[in-house]
Amino acid sequence: MGNRLLKEIDFRVPFDTHLGSRFRDAGLVTIGRSSTPEFGILPTTEPVAYGQTKNPWDPTRTTGGSSGGSAAAVAAGIVPMAHASDGGGSIRIPASANGLFGLKASRGRISQAPLNGDTMSGLTTELVVSKSVRDTAAMLDWVHGPVAGDPYGCPVPAHPYVEDLEISPGNLRIALLTEPMTGGVLDSEIVEAARAAGRKLEALGHQVTEPELPPAGDGDVLFETFITRWAAGMSQTVSVIGAIVGRDLTADDVEPLTWALAQRGRNESGATYLEAIQQHQVMARMIASLYGSDLNPDGFDLIMTPTLATVPPKLGFFDDSGPDPMEAMSRARDFANFTGAFNASGQPAISLPMETSAEGMPLGMQLIAPLWREDLLIQIAAQVEAAQPLGGSPRAAFC
Repeated sequence: MGNRLLKEIDFRVPFDTHLGSRFRDAGLVTIGRSSTPEFGILPTTEPVAYGQTKNPWDPTRTTGGSSGGSAAAVAAGIVPMAHASDGGGSIRIPASANGLFGLKASRGRISQAPLNGDTMSGLTTELVVSKSVRDTAAMLDWVHGPVAGDPYGCPVPAHPYVEDLEISPGNLRIALLTEPMTGGVLDSEIVEAARAAGRKLEALGHQVTEPELPPAGDGDVLFETFITRWAAGMSQTVSVIGAIVGRDLTADDVEPLTWALAQRGRNESGATYLEAIQQHQVMARMIASLYGSDLNPDGFDLIMTPTLATVPPKLGFFDDSGPDPMEAMSRARDFANFTGAFNASGQPAISLPMETSAEGMPLGMQLIAPLWREDLLIQIAAQVEAAQPLGGSPRAAFC
């Protein structure tokens, strides 16, 4: 968990999670633990406990986070896939930064048993980052499905997800968004890359438009309500770690941003937390209304955005050691201002390594499907992968 106190006591969970058991049942061989930012908070992997994880494409840059160690291991060729989790973009962000595939499944698709039911009221889910759509689809087949007592469920897919690798998605109507819902702006290079990716999808027979959409809500309000949920989660995590080590944690036991979030979580009321969830549910219904249905036959089949607003920044960009640790969260908002909304909405979303920056860094594009339509994301991802080589090799970046 990227925490120096847990490192000092060499803490290891004494049992497998349900997901870990499913990985084992699939025949996977686990070779070790990869690094994360402390408690998975930031979109970079530079915990005080373990130091910087460097991007294989450019060792001066971030791998993203929170699953940055996993993504670096896959991009560097150490393993073909690695476990990753996503509560605000932590599968898709490092997938984009490292030229990988990263699928965040629908809320409830993958059980968090036995430790958790719905971390931060359903923000998080788990799967893998991988080098291919095939591997992601195969792993989703192995691990999806509820466990008794889970707070959410999903419809059973009509067929195995690997079969979607051979199914055409048809001609889709795709909405390309270049204005983040939670505020901030995109680098001009990212906007052009997104439009270039849109042209590639048009060449495959899809209709890509940049619609003028009603706002999902005030961007600052959406960001603050997201932080309310994150702060509550960090406060709970700090309490759990305290129980593990047998004493209350202090500011000296965690990084400055972790402590700032935990303190905020302790000070905000339960009513404030529920209001944040309600705000996000309203946003989720607004997003859902954009998709085609019997009531909206002219709606879109998919939404497309850049995964990240900028090229992966240099290591140290998210430093939280200044007078206001929350400034690191503001920088995180600007960097990953498209991903968290779809944790709040619960929809499936995938980052595809479709473009490359002028400096040779991979640029992921995010496709978001209606709730429970992972099959559609796998179909179009396989189509795109067949039409052009995706991802590439970090080695090429040094040649």
